[in-house]
Amino acid sequence: MEDTISFSTFHLSSNILKAIEDMGFEEPTPIQVLAIPKILVGGDVTGQAQTGTGKTAAFGIPAIEKIDPASRETQVLVLSPTRELAIQTAEEFSRLAKYHGSITVIPVYGGQPIERQFRALKSGVQIVVGTPGRVLDHLDRGTLKLGGVKMVILDEADQMLDMGFREDIETILGETPQNRQTVLFSATLPKPILEISKRFQKNPQFISVPHRELTVPQIEQLYLEVRSREKLEILCRLLDIYDPELTLVFCNTKKSVDELNSQLQARGYFAEGLHGDLKQVQRDRVMAKFRSGTIDVLIATDVAARGIDVEDVDMVINFDVPQDVEYYVHRIGRTARAGRAGRAITFVGPKEIYKLRTIQKYAKITIARIPLPTESDVEETRMRNIVEKIKQTVDNGEMEKYIGMVERIMVDDYTSMDIAAALLKLRLDTGAEPEKAPDLTPANTGAEPGMVRLYLNLGRDQEIRPKDIVGALAGETGIPGRSIGAISIYGTYSFVEVPEDAAAAVIEGMKGKTIRGCPVELKPAERKSW
Repeated sequence: MEDTISFSTFHLSSNILKAIEDMGFEEPTPIQVLAIPKILVGGDVTGQAQTGTGKTAAFGIPAIEKIDPASRETQVLVLSPTRELAIQTAEEFSRLAKYHGSITVIPVYGGQPIERQFRALKSGVQIVVGTPGRVLDHLDRGTLKLGGVKMVILDEADQMLDMGFREDIETILGETPQNRQTVLFSATLPKPILEISKRFQKNPQFISVPHRELTVPQIEQLYLEVRSREKLEILCRLLDIYDPELTLVFCNTKKSVDELNSQLQARGYFAEGLHGDLKQVQRDRVMAKFRSGTIDVLIATDVAARGIDVEDVDMVINFDVPQDVEYYVHRIGRTARAGRAGRAITFVGPKEIYKLRTIQKYAKITIARIPLPTESDVEETRMRNIVEKIKQTVDNGEMEKYIGMVERIMVDDYTSMDIAAALLKLRLDTGAEPEKAPDLTPANTGAEPGMVRLYLNLGRDQEIRPKDIVGALAGETGIPGRSIGAISIYGTYSFVEVPEDAAAAVIEGMKGKTIRGCPVELKPAERKSW
């Protein structure tokens, strides 16, 4: 994986680096790389950037670094065009300031009882994020003082001017100290914006991130409105309904990748995670499994997904809306390779619709909304799959002995239709194949070539460690410890890979045995299938 710039490159305080890590950001976005160093040194900056490019953190990180927590004066003022953006910006500032002691952030906007804002401002607030109209209202009432402001940030400046806030902005800036730092962000830089910059900024540095065009029209792009708590269930239903050969799922954070990987594996899906904390040898092993088809679902962060070049990805799922709109283009471009068709589905939370609109506007595309898949949809898919298998079985012939069994049942006054319907009901109710010997081939269990992946019913909750598994298998079955492959331990279960020619003996040898006093159930890991 190529070298990347990290947030530590900017020589930030440990407090803000810890907050950034909690938020799950792996690396700065392009606008953050350009803006953070320039704002940190104190110069005025004019940035051209769209909503959704990570620009809030681009000015929020250096702004918080400049705050004196010991002073209760308002030191940073952010002007936003709408109440929604003001609230979102204030929330992100609060997350970034999590470990900065007594830094207080408050959004002020119309539509909220002004008395509540009076009380907050009276107690002392270092960072105020507000709409121009409400900020001006507080200035007129004397409830907001800007004499201690070190930095003013004009966010979405072109939108504020389009909404008629130019005079309000000029009045507010006139109430701030002359030696303040002024940062301006705008999606476009028309003449009125440049006039504001010329009048209120001192030798500003101009930065911008070039747009990239979306050039993958053969991708079917869809989105679902889904709450966070429902995401896992909806993802499983999509995988079951579409039944893709290879699926790439994107999460915004390393923690989310690990959690989702564990949850999918617990449900029987062959999934693996990929993120920046994995060593190169681990990344290579996961990618080899994905390319060979021994895992069906690869869960990755944007950074970890760089360099993935797999032509047969059928579906990309954005489990999280990307933090940077350009990441959306990169993500969905992982499917529809080599002229093939592809499908991209994005999970959008109730507060993320504005991000989706930004993506569509930026990429000049339409992303169609689809309804949440239901259990009935999954059941219908199962029925179709079974019907297809039945047709194939009939076409293949060799059913004489089974026809004889049906004829014997029909003697007891049951019709062939009754018997067929009963068998179909049994099959759908159980959802399982008839009893058969376990398939111990590497491809079936998702192991590396020459190995078989086994499921173990014990995990972290039973304080199981890799050495416990190796010791038990080697001691009870005689398999050399060095021949045991990858071990993955989760909350209530684990996976261990053993040589293909020894798998049956290992399973048999561990029957009735215990690990750390807990009874062992060891069996082949199996792909989720109908």
